[in-house]
Amino acid sequence: MSLGTILLIILLLILIGALPSWGYSRSWGYGPSGGIGLLLIIVIVLLVLGIL
Repeated sequence: MSLGTILLIILLLILIGALPSWGYSRSWGYGPSGGIGLLLIIVIVLLVLGIL
């Protein structure tokens, strides 16, 4: 597995964990999942461009 694939998997798991669907994270809003989603999009673009 390449570094980019490992980063992609880790970011997906963190994104799922930050979704505001559980009781303890409902007050967080969409900030954490939005920020992690942005990082995920950046990593995907870098993978497509062949930089990672």
